[in-house]
Amino acid sequence: MNARAETVAEKPMFRSAFKSRRCIIPASGFYEWTGPKSDRTPHYFSSRDGAPLAFAGLWENWRNPESGESILSATIIVGAANEWMTRYHDRAPVLLEREDFGA
Repeated sequence: MNARAETVAEKPMFRSAFKSRRCIIPASGFYEWTGPKSDRTPHYFSSRDGAPLAFAGLWENWRNPESGESILSATIIVGAANEWMTRYHDRAPVLLEREDFGA
């Protein structure tokens, strides 16, 4: 499940992680799918120069109540797509610039 940038600070599922467990999720790219569910077309997005992308993310460590197993998980923060991206989807991962990594 992705975390919406507009509500990540308030939603009970994400607010604690947003305060203290932010992370950068590296990726070579991401897919968006278009078309009817029976005949989806994948569209792959990556950087022009092939450099890795950096998604804003959150991480969580929780215990499975049934097994007692400790689970480390992460989610990508998504925001409104820019005008170009809306041809494919109305949301997109929040991309971080290298100079913003420390924030």
